[in-house]
Amino acid sequence: MTPPRNHLRALVLLSLVLSSCSNLDRRTEDCTGPATPIHALQGAGAASPRVDETVTVRGVVVGDFQGGDQLGGFFLQEAEPDGDPLTSEGVFVASTRDVAAGNLVRVSGRVAEREGLTELTEVESIEVCRAARVSEPTALSWREVSDLEPFEGMLVRLDDELTIAGSYQLGRHGQLLLSVGRPFQKTNDSGSEPAGARLLLDDGSGTENPLQTPYLDAAGTRRLGDTVAGITGVVTQRGRGHVLHPTVPPAFASGNPRAASPPAVGGTVRVASFNLLNFFTTLGERGASNAGELERQRKKLVATIEALDAAVVGVIELENNGDTAIRALVEALDAAAGEGTWAHVPLPEGGLGDDPIRVGLIYRPALVSPVGTGSADMDPVYRRPPFAQTFEAAGERFTVVVNHFKSKGCRGAEGTEADAGDGQGCWNPQRTRQARRLLDFVASLQEASGDPDVLVIGDLNAYGAEDPIRALTGGGLNDLMAAHVEPADRYSYVYRGAAGYLDHALATPSLAGRVSGAAFWHINADEPRVLDYNTEHNPPALYRSDPYRSSDHDPVLVGLAF
Repeated sequence: MTPPRNHLRALVLLSLVLSSCSNLDRRTEDCTGPATPIHALQGAGAASPRVDETVTVRGVVVGDFQGGDQLGGFFLQEAEPDGDPLTSEGVFVASTRDVAAGNLVRVSGRVAEREGLTELTEVESIEVCRAARVSEPTALSWREVSDLEPFEGMLVRLDDELTIAGSYQLGRHGQLLLSVGRPFQKTNDSGSEPAGARLLLDDGSGTENPLQTPYLDAAGTRRLGDTVAGITGVVTQRGRGHVLHPTVPPAFASGNPRAASPPAVGGTVRVASFNLLNFFTTLGERGASNAGELERQRKKLVATIEALDAAVVGVIELENNGDTAIRALVEALDAAAGEGTWAHVPLPEGGLGDDPIRVGLIYRPALVSPVGTGSADMDPVYRRPPFAQTFEAAGERFTVVVNHFKSKGCRGAEGTEADAGDGQGCWNPQRTRQARRLLDFVASLQEASGDPDVLVIGDLNAYGAEDPIRALTGGGLNDLMAAHVEPADRYSYVYRGAAGYLDHALATPSLAGRVSGAAFWHINADEPRVLDYNTEHNPPALYRSDPYRSSDHDPVLVGLAF
């Protein structure tokens, strides 16, 4: 038997012999021989003028992403730029041959375009030559650069302070959406501006749902509104957007720390509105897919509702299975706070329609007493009927009506219900009709209770300056969130990196004067979804039975002074 040391030496010698016979891993002092300049390969347009040609290029490796769980290649940058601001000096090489940042490399391969990125594929030969100095990153300002195409494949440094605008794919793909300042939906309020250009920060990993989620802070989160400056990395393109793959770990700063408790709203009675993100006791439907997930979801919801310390809570996206789901929620709350602490308003005879989800009301009997029974408006304009209950506290009566308007999703939307391109999404006329009908329901509740104080809460699927909200305020209701919340905090949901408030609290004039405060508690919209109750994809170590990412909507809290 060959001794282990001799066996290893034989393998090394064999490897050297094979590599000397292969054009795919040849190491020389200088990458001599003809080569096409990378800027000529890239051209001045969006796509290379040399697509499908086999070319040879020479450059310095500025980004190495060859790992099996990475991009499967590396980035070369021309050592002698042409000075043309329209042509890039970098290119991606789809090869896992061993190179390192700083290597001078000569590569032959076929030119291709993939999702807008120019690359060399079907690599025929690679010469890894002498070590060269890694190119200094090109300093850019994201505020001033309108197009990164001339820097595709190049090493750059963005000196601007950029804000994290989105984290939807952080857990799955290692991505964060960056912008200059915090983007808001253009229809959020009268002063909102359309969101500006945004950049995708991508860790360069091809592994989906890794156990180690990148970019998290010491608390195990990375909140929207946090900032980062001086990012160094390589620019790529994906579709119409640009991506930056860091070559140096980004240095984040906390620009939006977690609030340990809800904002103070004062008053003697507090009312909350909370979208539960599909609380289903039936497993495998819209909510939890197994018993473990349901328990994790329940714990986070209980932690949130307890912390809100409200007397009445309107809940949205509750499974429409009679009173089964809402009873399960009340039982979980009572298990934490003591039996009898919470109760729910029973459904009216006939239930609340046939949509898979519904709204509901829970309350604390020690703080408020229901007057009469709950009532719903079953007009066919609604798929999810609004539900109301009159309460009494300290000798005062008030009515709470919880709502969930038609979503902005475009399935089945035709004609006037289709997206009009005005930022209000699909089904805007339908939601506006629902708003007008809701005003009639509010009037009927006032008459039935003999009291003018009505509070309208819920997920109205419309931002603050959209037609449905204008219909409600034009009909006499007061937008409490617009009145009591500063514009920078006026959001409860984030969609494609733009924030806005879909969750509302509006009051009749008589009640608006008794509102001591209103606020959003930003525990969900700013948190990455990798922290939620899911067990199929989220790393187990990240889960906490706390309020953070208990849903995708932030709860609303209103203080009433009686």
